[in-house]
Amino acid sequence: MNWKNIAAVASAAAILASCQGNKTASNGGDNYTIKGKLSNASEGPIYLYELGEVQFVARDTAQISQDGSFQFNGTITEPTFYRITLDQQNGLMLVLDEGEINVEADAKDINGTAKVEGSEDTKIFLELNKLVNETRLKQSELEQRFNKAMQEGNNEEAEAVRQEYVVMQKQVKNFIAQHPNSVVGAFGTASLIDPTNDFAFADSMATLFNKNLPESKYTILLNERLKPFKSTAIGQTAPDISLPTPDGGTKKLSSLRGKYVLIDFWASWCGPCRKENPNVVKMYNAYKDKGAGFEIFGVSLDQSREKWLQAIDKDKLTWPHVSDLKGWESSAAQLYNVTAIPQTVLVDPEGKIIAKGLRGPELEQKLASLLN
Repeated sequence: MNWKNIAAVASAAAILASCQGNKTASNGGDNYTIKGKLSNASEGPIYLYELGEVQFVARDTAQISQDGSFQFNGTITEPTFYRITLDQQNGLMLVLDEGEINVEADAKDINGTAKVEGSEDTKIFLELNKLVNETRLKQSELEQRFNKAMQEGNNEEAEAVRQEYVVMQKQVKNFIAQHPNSVVGAFGTASLIDPTNDFAFADSMATLFNKNLPESKYTILLNERLKPFKSTAIGQTAPDISLPTPDGGTKKLSSLRGKYVLIDFWASWCGPCRKENPNVVKMYNAYKDKGAGFEIFGVSLDQSREKWLQAIDKDKLTWPHVSDLKGWESSAAQLYNVTAIPQTVLVDPEGKIIAKGLRGPELEQKLASLLN
């Protein structure tokens, strides 16, 4: 199971709340107003931070009155994510736009107790944030169950856990799909959806945001994130890979045209890869001579030639292997935007990418449908 997507979902709140920048003065103006009231608050400063490209940047400071009230005024050119915070680190995320927003919360837990009126996008974001937090709690349970099932060789339980993960993943995607006119949807697609395995969904949402929110910085962010994945999207011709083989020669992916080919990104140091290898060997032996034929093109992200060769021999991986021994800097990994392993790309006999991220029972079902 590839936990990359669920990890991205679970860390979204941390991404939004972990960065901070240097304090800058407010621009002033009056096209937006934030009126707030905090219970259990002491008199003192409260800060307004804007989410920049890589970090939060301080934009304004207000004073909390004796009765817990505060107010920010300023100008804004488009809906943008901001954070209200007492300690300059944690706090309440808002989507700030022209108009007035009213916030009530307990100073001891602003994010968990906030009631917001006047910003529909903020309400949408808070719903998404709640879903993210629920996903984070569920992740640990699913991961433990999955690892236990794999250790016990219980493929039925492992598949059941995988299906629960798929359902959970769909909840986030369904939520995003329901908000094609909100910057929250655009930001959520860019930050929560892994284009390695979900490019089609992310690209379809980008099409909607390009139509509905063409000038939004979050639509632009999404387009920039998807750009490197377009050449390796399902339906595209797989970019060729030409790398050294264990015997010192060179092997090209394109030399395997005429067969179904599974590009398998792995490494000797990758525990999940090594655990999966016996299943891959079993599938390889079962399907390599069926139908049009099936081949595996192993691309290792190793740095040690000795460990790479030892793993090939120990795991009895008899298919073609290549590696430039550059680890995560592998030219093939860069070309295919591989950021987590194991990762697979399935290519048809004409060299077209037909599936990505298949493993275990899902991969076996796909091969059976193609080759039996």
